[in-house]
Amino acid sequence: MREEEKKQPSPMKPSLRRAFRKRWVVPAIYLASAALILTGVLWFQSKDDNKTAENEHEYNSDMPGTSYNDKEPAVPVNEAVERFAIPVLDPNAVEIQKPFYDSKASKEEQEAALVFYNNTYHQNKGIDIAMKDGKSFDVTASLSGTVTKAKKDPIFGYVAEIEHDEGVVTVYQSLAELKVKAGDTVKQGQVIGKAGQSQFNQEAGIHAHFEIRKDNQAVNPIDYFDQPLTALTEEADEQTKQAEEENATEQNAQTTDEKQTQLDEETQSEEQSTNENTTTPTEQHSEQESYKTPDTSIGMART
Repeated sequence: MREEEKKQPSPMKPSLRRAFRKRWVVPAIYLASAALILTGVLWFQSKDDNKTAENEHEYNSDMPGTSYNDKEPAVPVNEAVERFAIPVLDPNAVEIQKPFYDSKASKEEQEAALVFYNNTYHQNKGIDIAMKDGKSFDVTASLSGTVTKAKKDPIFGYVAEIEHDEGVVTVYQSLAELKVKAGDTVKQGQVIGKAGQSQFNQEAGIHAHFEIRKDNQAVNPIDYFDQPLTALTEEADEQTKQAEEENATEQNAQTTDEKQTQLDEETQSEEQSTNENTTTPTEQHSEQESYKTPDTSIGMART
């Protein structure tokens, strides 16, 4: 009997019983329990996310080139690339007085690119630029570079040469004055002199002669205005490669011709040797007849 009494649940306290009789108590308990459970879940998730972020940070820190303390210099992404520019402040105010002499141009274009000096016609190695109103104008650097020559020439007037990368040089002639000297570093668009006249091309009047040279070979500046320097160097490399291939083809063809000529000579020599050592049937018959027929001089001597 005592055991059955022990197994029976203890009666609920009157205060709790009165509380549970109220309608809002049970829903409040459910909401509080749900809030506690949700808070615990979110707390565990945030803890895992923090651990994952720390692991990723440690992993990225070990990778080369990702550390904030990396000693390698930063490379500018949007660094502007210079392009060949016409060497004047206002391109719309000038005109090409005499073009570049192009060996592939028409006869009329080639004649227009000849300069008459000292009773001789010379091919224009650059372009002659003049103002539309015939006045003088400031001459600027087509590209940034280093001035390697700045002097007065009795025939070409004041002359300036600016060296750039990859064996490229820009030449400025027929200047009335210079504002730079050898060794100066100039920026693109910087004024280096003023247009003038020259004895070499008096017909052009006040002008500036401009050249672009790659490895001391003049090219047409018109083809490279608004183009980067790499456009000139890549084309020059392609032309060099093409010339080497053409030379190799010519050498191979010449070697083949020489071998064929040698074979022909050897064959001809062998045929000639064979003919000399071989007697034809007609020659053999003639020799036999000559041997059988007695010499008439012998009979005449006996008589």
